[in-house]
Amino acid sequence: MSERRHATSGSPFEKEFGFSRAVRVGNRITVAGTGPIEDDGTTTPGDAAAQAARCCTLIVRAIEQLGGTAADVVRTRMFLTDFEDQQAVGAVHARFFGDAAPAATMVGAAWLCRREWKVEIEAEAVLPD
Repeated sequence: MSERRHATSGSPFEKEFGFSRAVRVGNRITVAGTGPIEDDGTTTPGDAAAQAARCCTLIVRAIEQLGGTAADVVRTRMFLTDFEDQQAVGAVHARFFGDAAPAATMVGAAWLCRREWKVEIEAEAVLPD
């Protein structure tokens, strides 16, 4: 098996819940569900678009820590707590990952890890050989 490398974002949930922001094995990077959490552990203020932008920033940062780029993203999953936010979150997704045009899913969720979170996003990347 290939060496396993981990990336962390500093989220308090990583240690508390026992997970990594992202894991790279071989040329694959899997990024955990990423909520809108600031470096100090607080929630990103603002609407779903602002929160989605923070999620995507953290995802790209983790992928870059492991040697990839946003262009390497092949799959995303977006979880929303409000149907009305889909256009705004989709526009943010396009801004970050539109050039890569990954397979993507957007689904409704009754709740996320914190009540004030409006969105959480996962991603997978495959690096070139």
